[in-house]
Amino acid sequence: MVNTGMQLISFTCAVTGWIMAIAVTALPQWKVSAFIGSNILTSEIKWEGIWMNCIYQTTGHMQCKTYDSMLALPPDIQAARALMCLAIFMGWLSCTVSCCGMKCTTCAGDDRQAKAGIALSGGVLFILTGLCVLIPVSWTANTVIQDFYNPNVPVMYKRELGQAIYLGWAAAVILMISGAVLSSTCPLMERGGRYRRGYIGRSFANSPATAPDFPKPITSNNLPLKEYV
Repeated sequence: MVNTGMQLISFTCAVTGWIMAIAVTALPQWKVSAFIGSNILTSEIKWEGIWMNCIYQTTGHMQCKTYDSMLALPPDIQAARALMCLAIFMGWLSCTVSCCGMKCTTCAGDDRQAKAGIALSGGVLFILTGLCVLIPVSWTANTVIQDFYNPNVPVMYKRELGQAIYLGWAAAVILMISGAVLSSTCPLMERGGRYRRGYIGRSFANSPATAPDFPKPITSNNLPLKEYV
């Protein structure tokens, strides 16, 4: 039988990963200033995100500015914008589909096969959502590392990995693992239409019913059917 608790835990973790992906999209700490070289200026830190860049001062004052032109942005930032927005939409779709396919809900009625298919679709969508988060985060991290070790890039333009990169990796892992667990809770079919595991023992609407045994009249071929006085 499908473990309802496992479904609820995996669904909760998947929703948590989706919320983390939304936070990663909004945070500007994708790239942070790299303090290297002999002259180190620590009075302000520059953050670069996919929507804006910010300058944070040690006094607590922060000033942010959105990018003026989207076409002037690097390819990794443009791809990150598109994929993160796609991940947010797919995460919302995954939550909706998974709610309909979970065992604790009443969607799809007593059709166990349809309910299992919906749960499987929701898990696959969560896995795809995790991939949409993993690709832009890893691409941006690779660009930052290459520029950091490139001797042709000036020191003032070198950046390091920000907190949003690590949060994005965590969100992608949580989404993919939760989606895989949620997909594994769908029942498997055996020959003859019976379930090997999951969604059994609760309803007999789709199982072949056995007609009750009514008492049969006692008849005998040796006795007449009429009574004689």
